[in-house]
Amino acid sequence: MVLLNLLGRAAARTSLAYPVTQKYAGASLSIACRSFSRDSSSGSHSDFEPKRKQVSDEEEAKKMIAGHVRDNKIMLYMKGNPSMPMCGFSARVVKVLQDEGVDFSSVNVLDYPAIREGVKQFSEWPTIPQLYVKGEFIGGCDIITGMHESGELEEILKDIKKQ
Repeated sequence: MVLLNLLGRAAARTSLAYPVTQKYAGASLSIACRSFSRDSSSGSHSDFEPKRKQVSDEEEAKKMIAGHVRDNKIMLYMKGNPSMPMCGFSARVVKVLQDEGVDFSSVNVLDYPAIREGVKQFSEWPTIPQLYVKGEFIGGCDIITGMHESGELEEILKDIKKQ
């Protein structure tokens, strides 16, 4: 009970957003909780906001995709990002690339609808994820997984691993 009173007093001294009351063994304890917002009006400096290039049309998207594929030895178009894939197929391809021990670049197509549609036209392949190695379209999840299991993907990536 003494500990609960001490915690309650400490929580009351904080100047956080809103109080939450929880009950422990018949005693009430108010705990202050902090609220976070992604709203840019929160007073945070604009330097800390995510920077995203706006893709306005299909032609611009195709030029951007061509540049990505040309400038990156291994390029993955996926849903989400490598640290937090937003679909199982994308997660599987990321895992395969990690198992192969290669570094790769990626674009989260969920952030860029024009890129999402443009990459499908660029490769003439209807699904995401899409993997490009040295400027060449390799395939989607099933193809990449099969190539990994057969050792074929390792063969394609061996030159890149050495660099």
